[in-house]
Amino acid sequence: QVQLVESGGGLVQPGGSLRLSCAASGSIFRVYAMGWYRQAPGKQRELVARISAGGNITYKESVKGRFTISRDNGRSTVDLQMNSLKPEDTAVYYCNAEYGSRAYWGQGTQVTVSS
Repeated sequence: QVQLVESGGGLVQPGGSLRLSCAASGSIFRVYAMGWYRQAPGKQRELVARISAGGNITYKESVKGRFTISRDNGRSTVDLQMNSLKPEDTAVYYCNAEYGSRAYWGQGTQVTVSS
């Protein structure tokens, strides 16, 4: 069992930056693939960025060059640095942990990009 708690969301103007953080507890963090997903109103949840247990990283095409995912196995955290934010990045962002057939989700944090 893994518990995930996100923090760092908020309101930011277009072009601004936010850093999301996800703290994990309850299991061996380093074996999990960690990801950030988002869900905008009326849309399906989508993968934004993912980092495997071995450090392999994938990004949604539209965030490449603007977002950076990183993990700290010593602190059991995964962060998402978001730069050059656009209104279309507005969504609830969820932290995800996966290991084999097991998947866990955080409660989500709202990111709103608006002037």
